[in-house]
Amino acid sequence: MKKILFVCLGNICRSPLAEGIARDYITKNRLDITVDGAGTGNWHVGDNPFHYAQQVGLEFGVDITQLKARQVKQSDFEEFDLLVGLDEKNVADLKNLGCTNVVKLGNYLEGNPDIPDPYFFDGYEGYDKVFKLIEQGVINLINKEK
Repeated sequence: MKKILFVCLGNICRSPLAEGIARDYITKNRLDITVDGAGTGNWHVGDNPFHYAQQVGLEFGVDITQLKARQVKQSDFEEFDLLVGLDEKNVADLKNLGCTNVVKLGNYLEGNPDIPDPYFFDGYEGYDKVFKLIEQGVINLINKEK
């Protein structure tokens, strides 16, 4: 069974959305893949996803309300086949921690973009665009890795 870990900064917006989207896609397509999410920082450990992330997920039929933030740990580098950073900074942070099996989600999107962190948006505006970017990247990634 393949194991994928999605990683962003605080594990309350982008990586929970990626995890939820991936779980939904994996379930619908009956794939043998396990996914999880984590953050490089520890500010939100134990918290549920940010309310706007929960809201956009529910609007698109992906329920992430029960997820809890956690910080990435060294054992994740061995436990997971692939760690997926949501932007270049996440990838660089993971590499600095010694992770070698890391890619950027944008590698699976045209133009290799960073996924912007919607936590720093002014309100809810733009969460739908971030959701769609993550969704397309996750689907492309899973279809390539399955």
